[in-house]
Amino acid sequence: QVQLVESGGGLVQAGGSLTLSCAASGRTFSRYSMGWFRQAPGKEREFVAGITWGGGSTDYAGSVKGRFTISRDNAKNTTYLQMNSLKPEDTAVYYCGTTQRPYSTLLWTRNHPDYWGPGTQVTVSS
Repeated sequence: QVQLVESGGGLVQAGGSLTLSCAASGRTFSRYSMGWFRQAPGKEREFVAGITWGGGSTDYAGSVKGRFTISRDNAKNTTYLQMNSLKPEDTAVYYCGTTQRPYSTLLWTRNHPDYWGPGTQVTVSS
């Protein structure tokens, strides 16, 4: 059974930084691409960033490109999201997501997440 658990959220002032972590278990982590998504109040869940199974390729939403960095440590079964220059519009619940398909492309992972963590709240004050 795949389990994802996010951590690292909190309250930060605009311009500040946070690093989120997603610990995965239940299958061979290094075979699966991973993604970060977020959902703001009253809005649909949206893609934030993705990374391939080996970490060789990444993908970002336009709104976070240049400010956020996704990475992974396959030895620790963990994916990270480094968030810099945070803005109030980044306020949301952030979710780690992944697909059932091993060795999936970034596009597939972005559009077909099958598993989710419970999420972690990020609040950016102005």
